[in-house]
Amino acid sequence: MNGDRTKRAELRDDILARARAKVLVMGILNVTPDSFSDGGQFVDAPAALAQAAAMATDGADILDVGGESTRPGATKVSAADETARVLSVIPALCEDPTRIVSVDTYKASVARAAAGAGAVIINDVWGMTRDDDMARAVADTGSAVVVTYNRGKADAGLNLVDDMRAFFDDAFAMAREAGIPREHVIVDPGVGFGKTWEQNFGVLARLDVLLDFGVPVLVGVSRKSFVGKLLDREVGDRLIGSLAAGLASVQRGASMLRVHDVAAHADALKMWIAIDEAG
Repeated sequence: MNGDRTKRAELRDDILARARAKVLVMGILNVTPDSFSDGGQFVDAPAALAQAAAMATDGADILDVGGESTRPGATKVSAADETARVLSVIPALCEDPTRIVSVDTYKASVARAAAGAGAVIINDVWGMTRDDDMARAVADTGSAVVVTYNRGKADAGLNLVDDMRAFFDDAFAMAREAGIPREHVIVDPGVGFGKTWEQNFGVLARLDVLLDFGVPVLVGVSRKSFVGKLLDREVGDRLIGSLAAGLASVQRGASMLRVHDVAAHADALKMWIAIDEAG
């Protein structure tokens, strides 16, 4: 399949429709040496592809490939190096005509290359604000896009609800101007990005603000530092906290969870859905 535009459009529309009908799991595949949780584990293509296959078997609906760590203090990566990293696995992943692949990047050139190799979602942790060409790249490639609420710098004094709503108002205006259909946008409250520790809990508590936009809501809390700080747990021991935060987000309307531990989250979601539907 790779860069076939018609097939990519079919996959994009399918996954967006599914996100409106059920809660989806996005598996994290970091082909980086320095990501905060699994840096170095999947740098080599064979290891990355084996991990991707395992996550798909465990219930991942989407595989999110990242070629640059976004953790605080991480080494910056050139667009060329980031492209090489993600293209070491995306073409092989997209040989499966049913697989939904996302690329985790804020660089337009990387997004274009990944889309050309078959990725159908661009997951931009800077919400299309870091690269002036990103909105056009999304539109040109016909991709879906995850727009993350990320102001870049924490401000404890702002009104979080008003600021988050204004951020996404601007994002939708940018998308409209670039020619990105509203129905191709996914919003993310940006836990861990440009927020105080307390504000991470605040954006999760107020997901209703995002539901007002009428598009799928993606939440990524897996193994993040706000979980570790609250529970006094190191990165490798944050699964229970991640599950709790994820399910609380689903209760508040999240339709996608971005996770490292796919099997555990898929099981937790099945249990939550069974109980919810029984009521």
